[in-house]
Amino acid sequence: MASFFCSTKFLLLLILLSAIPIAIIISLESATPTTHHYQFHSTGWFRESSKWDEVNRRFIVSFTDTGGLGVVYVPDDHKANAVLEEIPVVKNTDHVGNGTCGVFIDRVRNRVVVAIADVFGNRFSAVAAYDLDSWERLFFTQLSTSGGAKSFADDVTVDSEGNAYVTDAKGTQIWKVAVDGKLISVIKSPLFHAKEWYNDIVTLNGIVYHPNGYLLVSHTITGNLFKVEINNGDKVTPVNLDSTLFIADGLELLSPTKLVVAGANGVKLVESSDDWSTASLVGRSRVLTHRIATAATVKDGKVYINHALGMGYPKKKHVFVEAAFS
Repeated sequence: MASFFCSTKFLLLLILLSAIPIAIIISLESATPTTHHYQFHSTGWFRESSKWDEVNRRFIVSFTDTGGLGVVYVPDDHKANAVLEEIPVVKNTDHVGNGTCGVFIDRVRNRVVVAIADVFGNRFSAVAAYDLDSWERLFFTQLSTSGGAKSFADDVTVDSEGNAYVTDAKGTQIWKVAVDGKLISVIKSPLFHAKEWYNDIVTLNGIVYHPNGYLLVSHTITGNLFKVEINNGDKVTPVNLDSTLFIADGLELLSPTKLVVAGANGVKLVESSDDWSTASLVGRSRVLTHRIATAATVKDGKVYINHALGMGYPKKKHVFVEAAFS
């Protein structure tokens, strides 16, 4: 058998097998999305999250591979097939090698708050805030402890008082950080954990602040949703869902009663009529599977799906695709 593995036939077999997925990707990539979309050139392969900045008419995107932020301006006369350009605005200068993941635009305080993580080693987590005009850093707070357990600062949201909440996808907890960057507390609950160990490899992920004064948080693998009452002793209650949301990555509130759940296997629209005690799956939208959907944002009342993986060389082309729920 060893002689076969060293033979020309084996080499040709490997080439053939590797050509099959490449051919599939080329076929998928050549197909134009059926809904409205924005394409943009980037210097990086991975863009974990994006948020639409309505005031400045731009998307703000996170650099998961190198750390930092970029902006993608959308002109009023944008043509459907025109490729936009990403402009880097924040470089990762502290703890180089960590990626920037979740992004939240805090319009009231004219800042953007981001989650920062050691994507592959899970040994470092932080949260930072930047001014939306000057991009001056307002604070940088390390959340993980030196030599401590693994952590992964994944997503972030901000409440009405300016406190930031950061999910830990490895430590299964939520860090609460004051408006000035000071770590206030850590929210934990046994309810956050999945019953099976293999469903608990990656845990808390997407997070949003609801205008009624609580958090909605997703568990990555199981798709479980949790309501965290931050004004009631951080009480954690599972949202009773009528359908599984398996693979729940980024969250985005479309309205107080509608929540968008982005994931690599599709984007789901969930609705609640009882202040998120229960919720129903009311719509699904396809994603570009080979590009890995990780987040969603709302632009002009429409949901756009962020796909993490860029294609092309030397310039990588990324795409935001409008969701079509059915």
